[in-house]
Amino acid sequence: MPTLSSHAQFITCCDRDYDRAKELQEFDETKAGVKGLVDSGVTKVPRIFIHPPENLRGLSSNSNGTGLQVPIIDLRGCRDFRRRDVIDGIREASETWGFFQMINHGVPLDVMDSMLEGVKKFHEQQVEAKKELYSRDGTKRVRYYCNGDLFLSKAATWRDSVIFDFQDGVLDPEAVPPICRDAVFEYEKHIAELKTSLAELLSEALGLSSDYLSGAECMKSETVLGHYYPACPEPELTLGTVSHSDLSFLTLLLQDHHGGLQVLHESHWFDVVPVKGALLANIGDFIQLVTNGKFKSVEHRVLSGQVGPRISVACSRPKQDRNRPLGPIKELLSENNPPIYKETSLSEYVACARSHGLATSTLPHFRISDPKWRRAVENS
Repeated sequence: MPTLSSHAQFITCCDRDYDRAKELQEFDETKAGVKGLVDSGVTKVPRIFIHPPENLRGLSSNSNGTGLQVPIIDLRGCRDFRRRDVIDGIREASETWGFFQMINHGVPLDVMDSMLEGVKKFHEQQVEAKKELYSRDGTKRVRYYCNGDLFLSKAATWRDSVIFDFQDGVLDPEAVPPICRDAVFEYEKHIAELKTSLAELLSEALGLSSDYLSGAECMKSETVLGHYYPACPEPELTLGTVSHSDLSFLTLLLQDHHGGLQVLHESHWFDVVPVKGALLANIGDFIQLVTNGKFKSVEHRVLSGQVGPRISVACSRPKQDRNRPLGPIKELLSENNPPIYKETSLSEYVACARSHGLATSTLPHFRISDPKWRRAVENS
């Protein structure tokens, strides 16, 4: 596959001689992903992975020297003597950063380590052992792929993924490869318990009854995503994950020690420094929508690196009727806090997001801008 040697040559990606669609198709048909490229010995980033300059601005972190960092919240005692402190910390972090790291969250360290190792082992199998699971069919509950938006994005990202879809909390164990089966089911069980606790804490942080969000079935984990970011020969030309906000209520993220995750805060990119044994909570678009902007869904990205692989595991996606309309929680609205978002369903929201691309925030498309429309909603 032809390659480019410098970012300054990005413009040639638009040359008439460059058949991007053909190269994408040829790459996808290998079913080997980015890991396959690395195993083949590539020393240059293929053109389909080279990002336009606007995606690569500010790759170095602005967090050094500022004293600012993603909040770390200790969940110890969250059910009794420290509950108020924990709720206050979650509220502040959700209103300002949209991210927080959690320690003493109840998920055993050996369970987290086994999950990271299981994802690593899956991706590091020979291609023949995993290619039968390679698919872009979103209805398949266990599948492996490279870039969910490979044929839609301006540039591919340096990442492979495997997904385990726990619809209604159930997944046939035989559908999960033996190399990571035990780790996946044990981890998902603990994450489901943690999400139940977080649903209560987030509800109380909003001033609602502790069972509010769980009663709306907003917080139950439905998917486990294992991401694999191989070492990259030219990390200044590509990204592990492009800047985006999550199309979910809440994402819980487990990351290894390599780092690379950055969060956009006050117009600057900040590194999310890995903390051993911690889990990250990431406020999603739907929490910002239902809280009428009180809790923030913020942009974040993953840099590619020369050292790797980087492994992460994300648990997300709202557990709800995809066609049920959701809008700002009425108990949070008032004359001084009228609704700023229209009602939408998960299916409508996802369709809008796909039409505009992952790198574009979807929430602004659902803001109420027409004063007459706003008044009508307020009086309904």
